[in-house]
Amino acid sequence: MGVDEARARIQKLLVTGDNRLKQGVDPAKVRETYDEALAVAKAAGLEDSVGPLVEVRLADLERLAGGSPPPVPPAA
Repeated sequence: MGVDEARARIQKLLVTGDNRLKQGVDPAKVRETYDEALAVAKAAGLEDSVGPLVEVRLADLERLAGGSPPPVPPAA
């Protein structure tokens, strides 16, 4: 898989994961989608640019699932 093809696949997986999350799909299924995006990124050598995007989504998924408290808002 070429870099451009990998980027398109990663984008599709991230959007799919986001949509599943919005639709209330099982968090495990959403996590699988994000993990697959990360695996494609690693295979294509794009982990440095895609990894942070996936990590933010996984952290949000954990927060929404009650795995950690919500972030503290910045002081005004």
